[in-house]
Amino acid sequence: MLVTAFFLSLTILMFSAAVILHPRVSLGFVRIHVGISVLPPLIALLNLVTTSTNRIFGPWHLDPLAWLTTLFVLTIGSVVQRYSIRQLLGDRNYRGYFTLLTLTTCSASLAWLSNDLRLLLVCWGATLLGLTMLIGLNREWRIARTAAVRTGRLFVLSWMVLAIAMTWLALVTGHWQFSLALVKGNIAQLGSWERVGIPLLLVIAVAILAAQYPFQRWLLDSVVAPTPVSAVMHAGVVNAGGIILTRFAPVFTGDLAQILLIVIASISVLLGTGTILVQVDYKRQLVGSTIAQMGFMLIQCALGAYLAAIIHAVLHGLFKSALFLQAGSAVHHNEPADATTTPKPSLLLRFAGPVLGLFVGIGFWRMVEGRGFDMISALLLGWSVAFAWSHLVTLGLGRIGRTVGIVLLAGSLIVFGLILAIFYVLLHGTVPQAIQPHPFAVCLVLFVLLTSSVIGAWLSRHPSSTFFSVVYLWLVRLGEPHRDSVESHPKYLATRLYSRR
Repeated sequence: MLVTAFFLSLTILMFSAAVILHPRVSLGFVRIHVGISVLPPLIALLNLVTTSTNRIFGPWHLDPLAWLTTLFVLTIGSVVQRYSIRQLLGDRNYRGYFTLLTLTTCSASLAWLSNDLRLLLVCWGATLLGLTMLIGLNREWRIARTAAVRTGRLFVLSWMVLAIAMTWLALVTGHWQFSLALVKGNIAQLGSWERVGIPLLLVIAVAILAAQYPFQRWLLDSVVAPTPVSAVMHAGVVNAGGIILTRFAPVFTGDLAQILLIVIASISVLLGTGTILVQVDYKRQLVGSTIAQMGFMLIQCALGAYLAAIIHAVLHGLFKSALFLQAGSAVHHNEPADATTTPKPSLLLRFAGPVLGLFVGIGFWRMVEGRGFDMISALLLGWSVAFAWSHLVTLGLGRIGRTVGIVLLAGSLIVFGLILAIFYVLLHGTVPQAIQPHPFAVCLVLFVLLTSSVIGAWLSRHPSSTFFSVVYLWLVRLGEPHRDSVESHPKYLATRLYSRR
């Protein structure tokens, strides 16, 4: 009953999106359309809560992971459309924007619900096509057209690579149905070439989608898109790599593919973090953050931590879409420097943070199963707690400021535990159980973490060195979009104003 209601509501939503295009339909209908867009995610939420096992419904593969990703994509789409009612009012592409955005999010949700690999490819291709059209929606602006063409080419490449991987898998196993192609008996039919080739193709496909090095510039070019489009793109498309690798985890077992993914993602993490530090444009900083976060998510997949990758993808999407929607209020004003000096924190407060982080990391390590990626998670969690303590408590102003910092830190840890428990309950048995990662992969990740920390600490203490200048200029160059995708002032506006005169 709920499944039928969901597909019915999704059909009504897509029909409503088509009605908007009719010129005789009042623009006030957009508000009704946005109200209709709330129904599919609500019904998807009910299906997520009531579904605990895998279920095949015609061409659809309905399990908690499918409903979670569908709920996530449709919720982001509904929120962004509600935000766009006034933000884009007056734009000549107003009607087409809502139609394209609705069809893009609906096709993405259908892709994650698909049980047939061919249907998945069609729906995902429609999603990438819709997003490309949204980037180049303003056809009068040459910069937007250029960014759309360049992004579209990479999307086509990613889709074709993914299609080759899925077709190869279907031909070897003899099944196009997702639920049959990935069972153990059919996976055992894969030969040595398939066990190496299919994972490598998946790595290339998801690296392009996640804007990983050396494909990161398409995401930098796309900042010319309207801010709501950027919110959907950063929340529902670039994090698709984690979902794809989680879905195809039974075939993503090659050591070569895992190590290659770790190398690419590690470079991207460093590049994205550096982009945040050297760029002054707010949207480019958000792009750099996305590149780094997606790199970390792919590292989690490479180490077999698929549940952590899904949690990361969903929370990052919600957080990043909120940041994009408030990008217009991110103007920093010059404030007078505070003449008062901050008192130096006591030695006890400075050492309490690392000690607390150590205990939290050890506690997390003892609670989990103690695999390779769990050790890395424990290290990162302990470092995060120590970092948060130093900024919220150690540097707090006065006793009240430090008390508030302790409360915020404790509340964050409680919320983290609750979110982890909720996702574990919802997705347990659906997300593939992680296998022990290759020791070399774990050592490689630890080496990257240690090396980047040492280099970062050295650069922060030697800002006048030649090496610092080289790294800075390298990050600026790699964190810039293509020259033909940047324009200080939209020239088409001046042309339109001149023609009116």
